[in-house]
Amino acid sequence: MAAKDTEKLDSVVAEEPVLTTSSSSDGDAGKAELGTAGYDESPAPVIDVDPAFAKKALRKVDYWLVGFYSLVYVFRVIDSGNYSNAAIINLEAGTGIKKQLNLNASQWAWTLSIFSYSYLIFEPSNTLLLKIFRPSRWMFCLIFFWGAAACASAAAQSFGGMMGARFAIGAAEAGFYPAVLYHMAFWYKPEELPTRIALFYSVGQLSSALSGLLAYAVSFMDGLQGISGWRWLFIIEGLPALVLAFVALFWLPDYPDTASYLTEEERAYLSGRMGPRAPTSWGKNWDFSAIKKLFKDPTFWTFNVYWIGHGIGGFGIGYALPTVIYELGFTTTTNSQLMNIPPYVATFLFLNALGYFLQRKIIRPWTTAVAIAATIIVCYIVLFTVSNSVVKYIFLIIAVSCAGSAYPVIWPERMRALEGTVSSGIGIGFTNAMAQFSGIAGPRIYSTVFGPSYHVSYGICLVFLVVDIIALLLSWFLIRRRDKRVAALVGA
Repeated sequence: MAAKDTEKLDSVVAEEPVLTTSSSSDGDAGKAELGTAGYDESPAPVIDVDPAFAKKALRKVDYWLVGFYSLVYVFRVIDSGNYSNAAIINLEAGTGIKKQLNLNASQWAWTLSIFSYSYLIFEPSNTLLLKIFRPSRWMFCLIFFWGAAACASAAAQSFGGMMGARFAIGAAEAGFYPAVLYHMAFWYKPEELPTRIALFYSVGQLSSALSGLLAYAVSFMDGLQGISGWRWLFIIEGLPALVLAFVALFWLPDYPDTASYLTEEERAYLSGRMGPRAPTSWGKNWDFSAIKKLFKDPTFWTFNVYWIGHGIGGFGIGYALPTVIYELGFTTTTNSQLMNIPPYVATFLFLNALGYFLQRKIIRPWTTAVAIAATIIVCYIVLFTVSNSVVKYIFLIIAVSCAGSAYPVIWPERMRALEGTVSSGIGIGFTNAMAQFSGIAGPRIYSTVFGPSYHVSYGICLVFLVVDIIALLLSWFLIRRRDKRVAALVGA
């Protein structure tokens, strides 16, 4: 590179973190990482392999990273989502959770939101702990302890006991979703992620629909062995996690260069194709300079604002669902739980369709994310102005589908904007933690004092959606500008 080009590159580095050289924990120095710039693949080594061989190798990875994690995510979502369903289990029989634990409305709201507080606290650091302890070991810890805590919550006898159990569940579950994305970043290129993230995330959305059916079925176990139905629900939800934890410990592959179920040729191919800016098994566990660059990167803040805006404004729509179902006349436990299913089934189908189109570049992530936010705004306007309950329910299905699809659509762009092992870990965990403001603010925004019309609630969420779109557009602008600068310098 000429001296003039070197000066140009230095000026960009001074302004934005683009090219760094890091030393690994085992002493391997001089591994350049082209980071927060675009995913131009020119720095990656060219590996000429048979397409059939490459497809077979990736298929093995898919079975474990996508298949196994999707299975675990089903139980994770059922476990965290069914707490609300526990409120109405055997309510008519007088053995409901609120009555047995003597919970008033305020205490119940706190047992709901404490879960999100523990998420907010523990999510940012969990991804790096996965790197420090190895994925298989750390996933064992997370899955086992949330299963144990879920089972233990069945023994709660008071408000304090349930608060402690819920906080412990949140602390264990907090690391799972961002750690899965971080683990995938060791194995998959950014352009390979859309369909895989969509499938993984959409399975969780589908399990939200199934959680109501599980709660309904478990309600018939009320009094079995002298145990209330809601206690049986927590026990049954926690047990599968205890089993899956040991599957993760003994069979979950850690990294491409160490996976025992791969052949030597497959390990060489999968570990050598990722390029120098992907996280690696030999990368540092901690690097203050990388963290400093991460926090100085403006996209770190714009993405976080987007995650907060969509978390509150987008996911807030779900809090209106029970009210609309009630207005439709489905006031019994059975019917209301059944009417909760269509929105989440629609999310599953919509998100996988988006993943398919994104993978084939038929649509683009940025424009799709903006369109999703705009569609939710339209749905809020309909909820403002239309009184017909059937119409409101239809638009709620659309809004819930869009809300559940926004993060997976933009996650590959968020991940490719991160540089190296440490920054990727902290960035993924911190960003995902911002979504937890929805669980903290949502119950307050959709308080019963604003019902049954919830016009004030809709208005607040509309404001957050506008902020959501502004942050998204600003992130898009910053990433495009960075892509162009790096492409120009690499081309020079």
